[in-house]
Amino acid sequence: MVPIILTSLFMWILIIERLIYFRQKDDIDLDQILKGNFPYVSKGVRSRVVTSFLKECTGRKEIDRNILEQCVMRERPAIRRHLTAISILAAIAPLLGLLGTVMGMITTFNVIAIFGTGNAKAMANGISEALITTQSGLTVAIPGLFMSNFLNRQANRLENSLDRMVMELKRSIR
Repeated sequence: MVPIILTSLFMWILIIERLIYFRQKDDIDLDQILKGNFPYVSKGVRSRVVTSFLKECTGRKEIDRNILEQCVMRERPAIRRHLTAISILAAIAPLLGLLGTVMGMITTFNVIAIFGTGNAKAMANGISEALITTQSGLTVAIPGLFMSNFLNRQANRLENSLDRMVMELKRSIR
């Protein structure tokens, strides 16, 4: 049970961190940026890309396009950070539950080997251990897989939004 609990805690810490990251305000008005107006700085990915691009741009078309690509490439790894770890932790949880099931059944068979089938209470402890660990592993895994898929969809949306913004900015670079 301890490995399942630790897996769950670590997975949910990463999930909460990612939820906070994806909830960051990113109100960018692309029309204002294209007009040369960028009056505020928010904490979102798109805002950070635009801010770093505006600080580094040179006024030369080809160089500025490369600078824009570099600004995007610096931010892109942060979008998918920890998503693989969350998926792996969610996939490990039922395996840990299965390990507990096997251990519980071994306990049950040891009781049967020592006392025979006459000691139902001792057998029930091993079966209980097996069922509780299986249930715990699945209880951790199911929401973990759901959240993993949800966060991957959020990352895809953010990357698509970033790509659309970059295409618009590239078209406007003179």
